[in-house]
Amino acid sequence: MNRQRAKHLMSLLLAACLLLVTFAISTDAAQRRHHRNREAGKKKAAKRIGVGAAIGAAAGGLIGGRKGAVIGAGAGAAGGGAYHVHKKRQYRRRHPR
Repeated sequence: MNRQRAKHLMSLLLAACLLLVTFAISTDAAQRRHHRNREAGKKKAAKRIGVGAAIGAAAGGLIGGRKGAVIGAGAGAAGGGAYHVHKKRQYRRRHPR
């Protein structure tokens, strides 16, 4: 009879510990906020790269004609892509999780 009581007490203690751990985990997770990175996204990336390519093509066209416009568009697209990556990283640094 004493052995059965010890098992019952041990299972009750285990259940109480499990309950406490469950509450500790759920309150910690509830206090964390997840922010959506407003600077990320395919639309923003396409817009930034497209604007960069257009500005580069215009500048290259003024300087070097048709061939300059093609080279300028490529350089502008690369610059727009680099700017997009910079903005995404800047947002992540300013809004840590």
